[in-house]
Amino acid sequence: MPLTDRIEGAVTRALGTTQGGSAPKQLAEALGYACLPGGARIRPTILLSVAMACGDDKPRMADAAAASLELIHCASLVHDDLPCFDDAEVRRGKPSVHRAYSQPLAVLTGDSLIILAFQTLARAAAVDGARAAQLSLTLSERTGMPNGICAGQGWESEPEIDLGAYHRSKTAALFIAATQMGAISAGHEPEAWYDLGALIGEAFQVADDLRDALLDEATLGKPVGQDDLHGRPNAVAELGVEGAFKHLSDILAGAIASIPSCPGEAALAKIVSMQAERIMPAVPARYQV
Repeated sequence: MPLTDRIEGAVTRALGTTQGGSAPKQLAEALGYACLPGGARIRPTILLSVAMACGDDKPRMADAAAASLELIHCASLVHDDLPCFDDAEVRRGKPSVHRAYSQPLAVLTGDSLIILAFQTLARAAAVDGARAAQLSLTLSERTGMPNGICAGQGWESEPEIDLGAYHRSKTAALFIAATQMGAISAGHEPEAWYDLGALIGEAFQVADDLRDALLDEATLGKPVGQDDLHGRPNAVAELGVEGAFKHLSDILAGAIASIPSCPGEAALAKIVSMQAERIMPAVPARYQV
């Protein structure tokens, strides 16, 4: 089964547990609206790719891990778009959740998706309790404090920002979760997979900085110029456009070199390269040599 089918099926099954019965209709609709149709699904794709490279001996466990990670990511986007954070009106080419359903329902949507992520892993305990517990711990560490995506948002409220810690928590955290959870779901130890996730996350952050600086809203599907608007540290401001592109290429080369030895190492390297092409923004003509 193609990875996209596995991911969409896993996310849809998880969302299905929130529907029907006496559930409030608007909130139930908002959960699906926030997740479907999805974006690039890069994080769960990396997770399943690592699981397959490690043998993927329990696909149901890997599918649950992929769904839970994507649900956390979708929850973070709903919360990021709120007026108290980015005040974004558009996400993935359509009105953001708070614009489509109201701010209170957007808060509840994000909260419900976070809870659903961990419910999904709890249900997977029937497949392998030890792995489900380790997956839950890893996902919680990369979601909360002190090194998860909540910490990443928290750094934006500090008078001085530790740029390395900011990027590791804001962006890299869920990519580290992706590589480590992929290994865990296939029965491998997660520590060796930290560097790959961290480097992919760093690359994604630089690529996102470039897209924010160079693309328009219609192309990107969300507001642009947000780094300048909110005064956030970013690679383009620090290195310039050409320097940011070079830095991005160097990071991606390092990511491929960091892949641990595993049965599917060569195939995983190809997938990482493919994902790199997906996140690499086109170089504007004025910056091409």
